[in-house]
This record gives sequence, structure tokens and C-alpha cells, in this order.
Amino acid sequence: MKTAHYTILFHTPAFLGNAEQSGQWRTPPFKAQLRQWWRVAYAASLGFTPDVARMREEEGRLFGHAWLENDRDEQGDNVAARKSQVRIRLLHWDPGSLSKSRWSPLAQVKHPEAPDATADLYLGFGPVVLPRGERTPTLKANAAIQTGEENTFAIAYPDEHAPLIEQALALMSRFGTVGGRSRNGWGSYSLHDIGDVPSLPLRPWQDALKLDWPHAIGSDAKGALIWQTTPFADWQPLMRELAIIKIGLRTQRPDFELTPDYSAGDRETRNGINHEVPQARHWLSYPVTHHDVSGWKKNNARLPNSLRFKIRPAPDGQLVGVIFHMPCLPPPAFKPQREAINAVWQQVHAFLDKQSSLTRTRA
Repeated sequence: MKTAHYTILFHTPAFLGNAEQSGQWRTPPFKAQLRQWWRVAYAASLGFTPDVARMREEEGRLFGHAWLENDRDEQGDNVAARKSQVRIRLLHWDPGSLSKSRWSPLAQVKHPEAPDATADLYLGFGPVVLPRGERTPTLKANAAIQTGEENTFAIAYPDEHAPLIEQALALMSRFGTVGGRSRNGWGSYSLHDIGDVPSLPLRPWQDALKLDWPHAIGSDAKGALIWQTTPFADWQPLMRELAIIKIGLRTQRPDFELTPDYSAGDRETRNGINHEVPQARHWLSYPVTHHDVSGWKKNNARLPNSLRFKIRPAPDGQLVGVIFHMPCLPPPAFKPQREAINAVWQQVHAFLDKQSSLTRTRA
């Protein structure tokens, strides 16, 4: 077994809920992160053409399982469950220090469909709420992990699995976020002294749409689909900048404007509009407030955004925002329309390339 210790530091508040839905340091979110990035490293090691069934078997034997049907022990007997060979510990499981009373709402952002939106409510809706009758957002739960909080992250793993585990740890530090609304940049963290990612798991983004799970960071003729903001001294104005960018790319007119098309069978309801046919913005992520797709709503379908946000430290002690695309095809339940999805993401990439506050980065 190999062992390592790192200092883990949060750069934005993290919504890691315990049983009472209050913020608390916990190991399960970090173990889930490790598994997610291990799959990416695994896929990259096989040229992004993994046998998914084989991958799940190897993952189950390494990280533990209670579901593999063909797992056997050293004597050849069936094993119904297996403990994880990877052990993770945190020095403490303290509650988060950011309470409701200490939450400072971020500045307002201009949104064509929500005139009173603030950056924290837009990017953090769910963990961040606007109580009935109030004018400023606050935390839904009692507390969150505060930016600047740190802990000791200890890990032990088998020698034979070290290359993929260590690559996954480096990817976690570089691109990982944990907790509620983490794809929007909340819960951004880094592992100190872990070193650089040895090689980025890059795949041409249209090729990545051959699989329906996130397994690579996309690339195009210009390079990696990774954009970086200018440096900011504090996370709050930086999160507002990310909110402005996300609002801009989601509400591009006319292509991403959500309007009823009654010739296609759309109909108004008390809660919004039911679209019989998905519109362009639906392929970014789903659900969309007040704009359901009839067939998707019926199946309670949810489509996470494959464009992810991260805040990381800059060499001068400031912070930068990072936007990166992990393209994958929506699951079969969405009946994905490849041509429409291609057009949507081409437009998103072009939008990000045009932003004066963003530049492409190699990592």
C-alpha cells in the first residue's frame, strides 16, 4: 500500500450537507470525486474506448461494491460484497463555519428572464434560497464550509493501482468541486503539493459524444476546451463574473431563447410551458424553469450540464475561474438528436471564445 497526506483547501463555500443538511467536513464526497476522476483516467489509459462492464468490475474491486455478480475471492468463491481497497481519512469532521447569519449575498446580475437575480442565488439555487417575503438570499441550511477552511486529507491505496489513483488525485485538485451546485463552481478546492496533472485526458469533443458518461475533457482545433478568467483578489466578484458568463451563454438570442411554438404542439400551463419538442437550451441542461419538455417531464428526466466551472488559485495569490467542457451524449431516455446537440455546443464554444474576460488555457 502507498500512503499520502495532503492539505485540502476550499476556495469557495461548499455545501456539504450532513444528516441535518448543515455543512460539515465528510469523506464520502471526496471518495466519490476520486471514483469519478479515476474513471476518466481509466478511459484515457485505454484511448477512450473502454469496455464499460470491465471498467465497472475493476472499479468495484478497487473501491468496494455490493452488486458485482461475478466477483470471487482468492479461493474462487463468490463474493457478494467487497470492502474498498482505497482508504481515505480526514483529520476532522468539523461543522462548517459559514452560518446563515454570516452569509453575504453577492451583487445582482442582469438576467433577461429574472430581473432580481443575484449571482449567488443564480449559481447556488437550492443551497442558497430567497425566503418568502425577504429581499436578500441566504443559506437554506444552517451552515456551509467557508472559503479558506482546510483539512488534512490522508489516503492509502494499493501499489498496483498507483498510476491511475495518482492521476485521478491530480485531476481532482485541478478540476474537482464537491457539494451542492458544485458544477457551478461552489465547493472548489485544491490539494496542496500534489503536483501537476501528468497529461490531460483530452478527446475531440464530437468524438466524446459517442459515450453517454463524462470520460474526457473536450478539445477542438484550437486546443483544450478550457477557458480561464482574469485574476480576481476574492471569490465573490469572481463568482459574479462566472454567473454573468453563464447567463450570457444560456440566453443567447435568438437561438437559445425559449419561446412557445404552438405549431409544434407547445401549450401553456399554470406553471409554464410544455414543449413537445426540445429547444436548443434544453440540450444544455434540464430541467429548465417553466419550460418543460413533455416526454422528458413524464419520465422525470434530468440532464446535468456538461460544462463545468471551477475556481482555483493563481500563482500570484489571486483566484481565477476556469470553465471546461466534459462532453458526452445525453442518455437514451432523452432520445438525443446528435445534429442539434452538435450545433448547441458549437455555439457555446464560440460564445466563450468571444468573451474578452476569457482566454483558452492548456490546463
